[in-house]
Amino acid sequence: MAGVHAELRAVPDGPSPERLRALGLYGSVVLVLFLLRQNPVQEAAAELFGISQATVSRRWNTLLPVVRRVLARHVPDPGEASAGRVVLIDGTLVTTWDWKSEGTSMFSGKHRDTGFNLQIAATLAGDLLAVSLPLPGSRHDAFAWRQSHFPEAFADRDKLGDLGYIGTEIRTGRRKPPGRDHSAGNKEANQSINTLRAAVERAIAHLKDWKILATRYRGPLTRFPTVATTVTALAFYKNGW
Repeated sequence: MAGVHAELRAVPDGPSPERLRALGLYGSVVLVLFLLRQNPVQEAAAELFGISQATVSRRWNTLLPVVRRVLARHVPDPGEASAGRVVLIDGTLVTTWDWKSEGTSMFSGKHRDTGFNLQIAATLAGDLLAVSLPLPGSRHDAFAWRQSHFPEAFADRDKLGDLGYIGTEIRTGRRKPPGRDHSAGNKEANQSINTLRAAVERAIAHLKDWKILATRYRGPLTRFPTVATTVTALAFYKNGW
């Protein structure tokens, strides 16, 4: 936290002290991190920090992109970070309000809810490697994989995923043949892949310790990419990249 505060103070085009007078820079950064970590309604954050809801909104809108920019250098290059490693791939849904007025199809048939599809890459040890930019939840994992930067970043890596990635270059288990049971060999292979894939599910769970990704996102959809990339940078910063 102290390191982020020091870096923020050095940003040439960062917010002026006058604009942050109510809380100061440190308190304002704490507020933004609190909103990301706990995802409260802004009225509740205002009550806790002793400021108005309008002030919470201004701090959030002003500082979120600054925090993202400051922490960007802590996000590793996925190709370099994955060198010599097997890459686990999975998708997760970050739920949102329906936001039908914005004309975006956010409904995920798989999850029966509205939200964004994020693609997550992790190591066999469960360490986060990369998070994609969000796509509407109506997009399935194979499509989201192809639209992300992952195919290029992990082009020469061994990759494992679930059945949602059949038809891609990712190694998956095998589907059950129509009208028949799996063979003993297929069952064993699928079980082995699923055991290895548990690590990417742990990585997703740790990423969603930031509750703005784990509970329903309430902000405008156009701002969510900034939220997702900021949380990703914070996750890498916390892990010492």
